Amino acid sequence: MSHDTISRRKILIGAATLLAASPLRALAQGAKPAIHVMKDPNCSCCSAWIELLENEGFAVTTEHSLGSLLMRYKLDHGIPQEMVSCHTGRIEDYVIEGHVPVADIRRLLDERLDAVGLAVPGMPYGSPGMGPESQREAYVVYLIHRDGTTEPFATYPAA
Repeated sequence: MSHDTISRRKILIGAATLLAASPLRALAQGAKPAIHVMKDPNCSCCSAWIELLENEGFAVTTEHSLGSLLMRYKLDHGIPQEMVSCHTGRIEDYVIEGHVPVADIRRLLDERLDAVGLAVPGMPYGSPGMGPESQREAYVVYLIHRDGTTEPFATYPAA
């Protein structure tokens, strides 16, 4: 009988230890969402977007890449060529391409959509990291589906 009690106790202690060390605990304690960004080392707008993410509570790591290596990374991670921008982020199981607003990244993480990620193709003026929002060009944030198709996820009219 005492052998069963010890075994149960060990199981309960083990389960409690796993729970205490789990990612769920980190989320419950308000851990920063982690995003890794691949970018050209000479791109100042990428750095501005990264700074916006950090100011909004994201833990950002960066990796420098150039030219065809950066393009290969994008394509290998499911970004259609027509959705390409200047930098690519990876957060959880999603890819974030270009100057996607923080609110849209958070919405994607909250909704847990079955998708590759989000993209703002090109570099529209006034998107996050691309100049003042008060002078913004109209732009669209696209949801990239796993089959490579896209659809509007959010729209931002000209200011």
